[in-house]
Amino acid sequence: MGVTLSELAVRFGCELVGNPDQLVSSLGTLEKAGPGSVSFLANPAYRKFLPGTRAGVVILSKKDLDSCPVSALVCNNPYTVYARVAQLLHPAETAVPGIHPSAVIESTARVSKSAQISALAYVGEGAEIGDRVVVGAGCIVEAGANVGADTHLVGRVYLGKRVSVGQRCILHPGAVIGGDGFGLAPDPDGWVKVPQLGSVRLGNDVEIGSNTTVDRGALEDTVLEDDVRLDNQIQIGHNAYIGAHTAMAGGCLVAGSSLIGKNCLIAGDVGIAGHLVIADGVTITARTLVNHSITQEGGVYSGALPMDEARNWRRNSARFRDLNQLARTVNKLAKESAEPEQES
Repeated sequence: MGVTLSELAVRFGCELVGNPDQLVSSLGTLEKAGPGSVSFLANPAYRKFLPGTRAGVVILSKKDLDSCPVSALVCNNPYTVYARVAQLLHPAETAVPGIHPSAVIESTARVSKSAQISALAYVGEGAEIGDRVVVGAGCIVEAGANVGADTHLVGRVYLGKRVSVGQRCILHPGAVIGGDGFGLAPDPDGWVKVPQLGSVRLGNDVEIGSNTTVDRGALEDTVLEDDVRLDNQIQIGHNAYIGAHTAMAGGCLVAGSSLIGKNCLIAGDVGIAGHLVIADGVTITARTLVNHSITQEGGVYSGALPMDEARNWRRNSARFRDLNQLARTVNKLAKESAEPEQES
């Protein structure tokens, strides 16, 4: 069943240029969308496909309207509007109330009658599963954990003891929330494990990607505030604190006890050393190693060298070893050149 363009325009606050009664029911790219599909243009790299599109409607900004051969929904932020339209046409999975016969629910666990507990899931002593929660196949919810309403544990998600998950969260397959932090004390005979006595607290609307791990705290909790979004294969160390609305792309490593502010954008493969503070609104570009605190709000920080042709890269890599000596030589020459001026 489709939705009319006039309904989309009203619902999402767009200016409609085209037939208000036209129905759309699917999503597609500018290149491949058909008359019943919604497409969008947000990245200028794809503007070349706009004049030839056959989409039923394109969500775009006003500057691109003249090049659009089909109906258009004009707005200031096409990508965000597209995301909301996509949610409307493809709503998230909702709970099918009930407990699968193969699931194990401990006697003191509290499970809402509207929740779904799927095959081979486990819910431990004293755990609480809220209204309309989906606990997917093979998930483990340990003793004392709490899962808020409308949260979806997709599958094979592990929640450690006393982990707290807010409302409307999504935890993708393989996520481990509340495993032990990396706490070790050195000893002449080896390492002594430090018990990890804290847990993890996730706010509302948090999304955790596949195979991402958030370690439990050593004494106090590791915390992710509301609307934090973590991509796949990220490691968050024990006692880290991540502020609301911060998003982090795949492969990032955050060492223990780091404090990351609100509304930060952290690109893929960024490493953040332990016990640092990152201010609100900071952007960190891909493959940057953050080894000291960032105190200026809203700054953009980079630390990776760009790609180069292989032979040039090898030559420059060899020269990196000489940078210290080069700097010493330059400083010496600068000092020598300044001495005659001082004498005169």
